[in-house]
Amino acid sequence: MKILIMNGSPHRGNTWRLTQRVKEMIHAWDETVEFSEVHLMDVNLPFCTGCSNCFRRGHQYCPHHEKVQLILDLIEDNDAVIFSVSCFQGHLTGIMKNLTDHLAFLIHRPRFFHKKAMVISTTGGVSANSTTKSLAGTIAGWGFNKSYQLPIVALSWNAYVPTERDLQKAENVASKFYLDVKSNRMHAPPVWVLIPFNLFQAMCRPTGDAHEFPTEDHNFWHRYAGMQYAPGVPLPLYKRLLGKFIYFIGKHIGKRMIITYKKQS
Repeated sequence: MKILIMNGSPHRGNTWRLTQRVKEMIHAWDETVEFSEVHLMDVNLPFCTGCSNCFRRGHQYCPHHEKVQLILDLIEDNDAVIFSVSCFQGHLTGIMKNLTDHLAFLIHRPRFFHKKAMVISTTGGVSANSTTKSLAGTIAGWGFNKSYQLPIVALSWNAYVPTERDLQKAENVASKFYLDVKSNRMHAPPVWVLIPFNLFQAMCRPTGDAHEFPTEDHNFWHRYAGMQYAPGVPLPLYKRLLGKFIYFIGKHIGKRMIITYKKQS
């Protein structure tokens, strides 16, 4: 089992300390787990410019493609990811938000369907839960199969020592995360994830037609033709039927929707 730990904080403070304790717990349960780390501050990813090349032409045309591809490859090479992200004003840190901006195209062209995640955040006061919930929702849109959240109120400015209660909570969440990754079990996606998967697939046409606004989406979705979700991920009957209904709606919307684009100078 290979787990990537991604430090989405600008330093290695309270949240990173708790993340290291989680790492130690998992290693105690299974010494064969291989951990790797990436610190977003060290990646030096420039701000997303909003050029929309990733949407229109493909993420390989991003002006920061080399650094973005590094992150994509790291996620792809691991079975799961632990996201360690401090709570900044009730939300993600700037460097983590910048990464999610660069990877926003994954909402249109998801992958990582067989990956699982754990999102850890600490706060000196409140809103660690809104931080973990925000990132968990984002990566579900990227395709992540399951996310476990560990928000902790540290009541500390960079001098956090996890309490027994915090460690017990961390152990409970980490245990569920570890056992789920180890099991290789796939979970059915929630309805709100099914909606964009089937809508985008239905609304895309093959590149080269008379469509006014061809995008890389049109080259992507043919691989899932006739599928309500990605191969290998189970769908109960009612979700398969719902997916087909969403696809039907998307086909009708696509016939009437005209998207225009003007390159900004």
